[in-house]
Amino acid sequence: MNEQTNRNRIIIKTSIIGIVANVILAGFKAVIGTATNSIAIVMDALNNLSDALSSIITIVGTRLAGKAPDRHHPLGHGRYEDLTAMVIAVIVLYAGITAFQESVKNILSPETPSYSNVSLIIVGAAVAVKLLLGRYVKSVGTKINSESLIASGSDALFDSIISISTLVAAGIYIVSGISLEAYLGALIAVFIIKAGIDMLRENISKILGERADSGLTKEIKDTILEIDGINGAYDLLLHNYGPNTVIGEVHIEVPDTFTAATIDELTRQIQEKVYNKYGIAIATVGVYSMNTTDDKALKIKSDTTRLVMSEEFVLQMHGFYLDEEKMMMLFDIIVDFDAPDRMQVRDNILNKIKSKYPEYEVKITIDLDVSD
Repeated sequence: MNEQTNRNRIIIKTSIIGIVANVILAGFKAVIGTATNSIAIVMDALNNLSDALSSIITIVGTRLAGKAPDRHHPLGHGRYEDLTAMVIAVIVLYAGITAFQESVKNILSPETPSYSNVSLIIVGAAVAVKLLLGRYVKSVGTKINSESLIASGSDALFDSIISISTLVAAGIYIVSGISLEAYLGALIAVFIIKAGIDMLRENISKILGERADSGLTKEIKDTILEIDGINGAYDLLLHNYGPNTVIGEVHIEVPDTFTAATIDELTRQIQEKVYNKYGIAIATVGVYSMNTTDDKALKIKSDTTRLVMSEEFVLQMHGFYLDEEKMMMLFDIIVDFDAPDRMQVRDNILNKIKSKYPEYEVKITIDLDVSD
């Protein structure tokens, strides 16, 4: 059994546990809520059903994400998991809005609840089950990097908070005769709505494509720099196509005396080393040629670096090369996203260098700030 197959089985098994537990809890709570005339407990039962639905969606998403690559999707279908997590976030948001509406209705037209010791014991047991279930599902999701399981676990934990609020309201009513469950329900619903919005925002951000983890990109660059002959690693970009499918590209800086055969060997070393250590496939390795035999080029590079880095909003300069035959100077810069006009930053640098070295044609490429 390969790693991906085993991961899918864990997700499906965990989701089935969630479905069974939530359906049983929903049945008990529906009966108790109807018998005690408690709108909060009835809403709690509906939330359990929404959790069961979330688990079903997780299973469907896992099945779809596990489909083999095909002509139309050569990198697989792993992003179905992100879409699944987004659907679950919408369910959480809908559950929160529904709970808020029902709570407001009960505030405007209150009904007197009638709690029994048995009903409170069952609700209390349900709270414990939901807390354990939520923590279990979320921990499994974190362990195997499943956003849909993490979302389902979070949903279960939110529901346990609703159940706790029901018990608190019941206790207040029994002691004082004041019914606050509708008000507590509305308050909790607001927190659930916020959580749903946050979950939705996070998943949309991932689908759009987020900046790679700073620690990971720095580690990968350091790993590449361990290879003899490589003097710099820049522009590392990671494309995430699912939990176990990450494709990368990077630029390396090597001496201008290297042959194509040497560069080919370095490229293969990079791909093998990064994949074995991080499971990331480096599909593209771009090359910057570095002047190594021309003292004049080294002096001009040093002067140019000072000029470039003195310009506001410039984060990095790399890939410098001086071609004396063509009288051409080439290098890349990274400009902060906060710059009001990134092209203007480049033009300012261009004017400074042309003023100092008018005999050279200067070509500056603006690279995106894609990784640390």
